[in-house]
Amino acid sequence: MNAAPVVAVHAGTHGVAVYGRQLGAAVAARQPGVQTIDVSDEPALPAGSPVHVQFTDRLWADSPESAAARFTALAARRPVTVTLHDMPQPSDGPRNLPRRRAAYAAVASAARAVAVNSEHELALLGASDIRPRSVVSIPLPVDIAAGTGPGRLDDPEPLDNTAGVLGFFYPGKGHDEAAQAAAQAGLTRMTVLGRASDGHAADLEAFVRRAEALGVAVEVTGWLDDADLARRGRTVSVPVVAHRHVSASGSLATWVGWGRRPVAERNRYVDEMARLRPGTLHVTDPADLATAVRRAAGDPASTWHGLHRVPFSLTEVADAYLSWWRELG
Repeated sequence: MNAAPVVAVHAGTHGVAVYGRQLGAAVAARQPGVQTIDVSDEPALPAGSPVHVQFTDRLWADSPESAAARFTALAARRPVTVTLHDMPQPSDGPRNLPRRRAAYAAVASAARAVAVNSEHELALLGASDIRPRSVVSIPLPVDIAAGTGPGRLDDPEPLDNTAGVLGFFYPGKGHDEAAQAAAQAGLTRMTVLGRASDGHAADLEAFVRRAEALGVAVEVTGWLDDADLARRGRTVSVPVVAHRHVSASGSLATWVGWGRRPVAERNRYVDEMARLRPGTLHVTDPADLATAVRRAAGDPASTWHGLHRVPFSLTEVADAYLSWWRELG
């Protein structure tokens, strides 16, 4: 395959779908002539045309089994490279873990080659005994937004004395840990930047009640457009990343892109991102999360990293994909 594949993308607000469209546009900007289509239009492509897709089971179908079946049908029609997201892991639970492992194994087996977004995800594949015939790790991109940082004239709003968690709410995203840390740190307010993931509205309501019992009032912003989300993200006093179920984190990358230096609870992925982009995260052990939140609240400047560029911008990620596809031949 000498040319880049057709990039088949999904519509909608799912983070993986949004990233797929961003990557497709960036690849096309770097190599004119690259075609980007909606995945539903893929069957109309000429026979044998290679495609690249983003895969997480919930984006493709209502069940892991149906998602895998839809992908393998695509792979039977043409050569497919795929970026995997939301890797199976023990926090999926005893019922869903074997189902998701089987689905991802089927996808990896059917694909011509696989990309993941971190070395951590490579390890998760290995732990699930999923062995693609060819696999590469290309990080999620971060572009630092212009005019970010404390005291900038184009970013004049004061910090709002809240702890903030970014992204769709679902169990394991770290909201409870952030609320407990906020309470112990003396913060009485918390901002949930986003809405509940599909099927988790009741879980979000239950979380709000748990936080209120700790003395932490929670504001849930709901869905915001990019400009409003960035504005609110720049006013949160203490960004917190405390995932219990982490594959690769678009929300962590977004905090960094806004110029923020979130308090991030240590795990294998967070440590990897701290090495990749030094100075952009305040990494803390789980037992010290409340202490780190308290210190960050008392030192607002520490919640901004002050960098204008970090490794692996969207353009650099697009170039990495183009290089990978050329190497595959």
